[in-house]
Amino acid sequence: MSIMTLLPFIVLIGAMFLMTRSAKKKQQAATQMRNEMQPGTGVRTIGGMYATVKEIHDDSVLLEVAPGVHALYAKNAIGAVLADEEYNRILDSADPVVPDDASSLTGDIAADATESGDKAGKIDLGKDETPADADADAEKPAAKDAEAAKDAVKADAETAKDDKKAGGADAK
Repeated sequence: MSIMTLLPFIVLIGAMFLMTRSAKKKQQAATQMRNEMQPGTGVRTIGGMYATVKEIHDDSVLLEVAPGVHALYAKNAIGAVLADEEYNRILDSADPVVPDDASSLTGDIAADATESGDKAGKIDLGKDETPADADADAEKPAAKDAEAAKDAVKADAETAKDDKKAGGADAK
């Protein structure tokens, strides 16, 4: 056999060696990080939960996930041990992502307009009537449509009863 036929196999074996070596280094670094944990340090679990280490056992860690709430985790479930500054920054900025109201999304002009009651931030759509008049006019047809729909449902129900009594197609 020549060296040219063995070259692809040598390259393949070398690549496999390098991949397993880098994976082994990462695993050793993660194990070392978990072994350096001390009570009081902040950690992030592999699920993304932030907690404070309370106790460390051989294969498990007791974490305080909220004040007075403790949970027991496997050491392998610790994704990262955080520096004190980073952990405090994450906990201090735990504001909700979604605001409670839409005022922060509309801008200062619309917020000022709604607070003062003026029409500075409103857009004129060419309607002459006031919103109160429009609401009153819109309620009248809606109420009539609702009553008509109720009457139609009652009439359909009575027709179905009459057909069943008379022995119609739906009676069976």
